[in-house]
Amino acid sequence: MQNILILGATGSLAAQIIPTLLAETDDNLTLFARNPSRLAQFNSERVQVVQGDMMNIEQLSEVLKGKDIVYAGLAGNLEPMAKNLVTAMETVQVKRLIWVSSMGIYGETGEDHGAILDPYRRSAQIIEQSGLDYTILRPGWFTNGQEIDYQLTHKGEAFKGHSVSRKSIADFVLKLMQNPELEIKQSVGIAKE
Repeated sequence: MQNILILGATGSLAAQIIPTLLAETDDNLTLFARNPSRLAQFNSERVQVVQGDMMNIEQLSEVLKGKDIVYAGLAGNLEPMAKNLVTAMETVQVKRLIWVSSMGIYGETGEDHGAILDPYRRSAQIIEQSGLDYTILRPGWFTNGQEIDYQLTHKGEAFKGHSVSRKSIADFVLKLMQNPELEIKQSVGIAKE
């Protein structure tokens, strides 16, 4: 049994990941969100919902205490969020991080996505330069498909596919959490070919 912190718990990926973890593991989950009322359906003895802000490093440090794995599927001002998270994790000495970024941050899709990916690039660089045991996920466009069908590519390899179901991403996150030594210090593309 592990203690897992879910950052960005009201996001569309977390909405798939949280039920997957509850169904497939006996892990305890802490859900961290600005609007915790949106997480009421997950209240149980294995789930703690905490109101907080990624920009408040004291709140972040407090909620990290005693956690084994951190999942961060964030939106918004990613660069300062990444800096705060790395600082807080290093302070509290939590090492394992799964950070959701975007396909295309290294030019691996062969397409020019322009400046829209800059926050994803910069935040991924902050994570990569940290001393954390990170895995950066670079998913394709999310779909609501019910299939679990994906393939992985690594940094330096051409990205394969364009989209991936949220259910597929949840499956891979589950594997990472059940085998925390997998894909350490790796940036992994995930999409359906």
